[in-house]
Amino acid sequence: MKHFLSFVLCYLVVSAVSVSGYGGDARDGWVIEAQIDTDGPYFGITSANGTLGLVSSREPFKCGNVVLADTYDIFGRGGVANFLPQVNPLELEITVDGNKIEAAACKDYVQRMDLADGTFSGSFVYDGHRVRYAYRALRQLPHAALMDVEITAVTPCDVCADNIHTLPSSQHGGETTSRTLTFHHKEGTRIDLMTTWSLSPTDKIRSVASSAFVADGDPAVYPGGEKRVARLVRRLDAGETLSFQIVGVLISSAQVADPLNQAERIVTSACVQGRDELLRRHRESWDRIWEGDIRIEGDPEIQLEVRSMLYHLYAFTRAGGAFSPSPMGLSGLGYNGHVFWDTEIFMFPPLLVLNPDLARSMVQYRFERLPQAMRNASSWGYEGAMFPWESADSGTEECPVTALAGTLQHHVTADVAIAAWHYYLATHDKAWLRETGWPILEATARFWTSRVVPDDEGKYHIRGVMGADEWAVYVDDDAYTNGAARRNLEFALAAAKVLKVRPPKLWKKIAGSLVFETFENGVTREHASYDGATIKQADAVLLYWPLGLTDGTQALRDLAYYQEKVPAKGTPAMTKCINCIICAREGKTEEALRWFTESYRPNARPPFGVIAEFEGGKNPYFLTGAGGAIQSLIFGFGGYDFTSKGLVRGRQHLPGGWVSLSIGKN
Repeated sequence: MKHFLSFVLCYLVVSAVSVSGYGGDARDGWVIEAQIDTDGPYFGITSANGTLGLVSSREPFKCGNVVLADTYDIFGRGGVANFLPQVNPLELEITVDGNKIEAAACKDYVQRMDLADGTFSGSFVYDGHRVRYAYRALRQLPHAALMDVEITAVTPCDVCADNIHTLPSSQHGGETTSRTLTFHHKEGTRIDLMTTWSLSPTDKIRSVASSAFVADGDPAVYPGGEKRVARLVRRLDAGETLSFQIVGVLISSAQVADPLNQAERIVTSACVQGRDELLRRHRESWDRIWEGDIRIEGDPEIQLEVRSMLYHLYAFTRAGGAFSPSPMGLSGLGYNGHVFWDTEIFMFPPLLVLNPDLARSMVQYRFERLPQAMRNASSWGYEGAMFPWESADSGTEECPVTALAGTLQHHVTADVAIAAWHYYLATHDKAWLRETGWPILEATARFWTSRVVPDDEGKYHIRGVMGADEWAVYVDDDAYTNGAARRNLEFALAAAKVLKVRPPKLWKKIAGSLVFETFENGVTREHASYDGATIKQADAVLLYWPLGLTDGTQALRDLAYYQEKVPAKGTPAMTKCINCIICAREGKTEEALRWFTESYRPNARPPFGVIAEFEGGKNPYFLTGAGGAIQSLIFGFGGYDFTSKGLVRGRQHLPGGWVSLSIGKN
């Protein structure tokens, strides 16, 4: 077994640190630690709570990016809805004796990510003074974050800490206000608020960042002028320690009608609760989520890698709402923050097993956009509901017109329906099926009845599509598209039976008569005109998983053929995850393990091993790849499957060296 993420051997270690409030809880397998230098490549890791994402920076106290879920406007990048860059309410600059602390001047600089609760932290020595800091997006407060800072002086010094609100270039018209609130409870609480509001490019969205210092001694001051700054100044004697926190909130009119007052209310409430109570509730929330842990005995390297992937799946999703993550989750603005089939086919299944409430929000996202999907279908001359290839807040098609996927990749409609039926199989929630699942399944089934084309022999074709293999453009009878449509129709029939609804007879006829072609050697043909060319990613092998339309013999035959057709380098992680599932379930566990580790290790980026979309990629974190890898653990090695009886757990298929594999609460 190779060293854990061997390409960052010099940077990354399994760590068990124990510094209260600064990351780590003295448990091996939960903390990623990196020695930071100023020359090596740096790809940040994200502290997130399903709504707010804070991407780390090499520079102390900084964030490389701040992402607020479900907050879009039309600007730049294709002229479609994009995630909006946001103000960082925790942005901090610290000077010691007038000199700004920067990474280049820090010694013994270590950064850590505690996967147990998403706390990112750093520690270093600056001019002899010991400095520690940490921040986390608070899990119990979706729009709030908390930063801790601790400076211990080795000699007398003057410390100045500036909390700065910097408007990104995409925001305009902003205004910053400051005021002091005093509450008389217990010994009284003084809260010095700084709040900045701004408008999105089209004025559609008002974003608000609000923050407050929490520290003993004299209150923060606001220097004034054009710079949006709250300042904390202290004189430290030798051996004296300054400790303070910043509570920050980021919210927009996409979430509430009055984001300005709501932001200040949340900051005020957090300050009144105090740091210890905030962290207690934060950790309790994460503890409940981590009941859906995966434990691998016998391979500590893979254990930590899996925990990192699971952390990102959990950090980029949230229960109780209707938000669905993009391929890059809350790690940045990649793919414009749009929602693709990646969600339903790669991220959704593992969450459905481990944390169904998180998975439910993904289906709810689609359900709330079902009326728009029906309008989409009508605009193309079809019936029922046609979900967009790229979706944002409204549910309209957000794929730039320069990409044909937005007009041809129709399998996403079936992918949504498949996820809806799988949610029912996992939960047996008949009320949910009647109110939410059935409307999705029924409307998408009607779409396919209007989308298929009959021939004179009683067969049905789906023509002019792009399948999972995006290099095959405008083809007929794509294997995955036809297979997904068939499953959509079959699952709609099954739902109708559960609910005692009489479905159209045409559904069953079409489902049984869609065309699937094979070569003379028995290999499934990717599409009607496929001639053996190189493909971008798996398509035909998806008939085995997740569709369950081919048996193991056929799947191995297809895999042997198509694994030679994908690029030698840059093969998408999702392809390798599907290959892993096929091999694991068919008893080829060592080959499955190879596919599993190859699906993410070549794509991991220093210093934290965050996963990019492809080897050498610069766009981590690729949540689709993480979801695919965790899915292959659960449904490949772990033996889980969807059957007509529901989500079942079968025999495990463990590779050599693995002593045990425990999934979730089981």
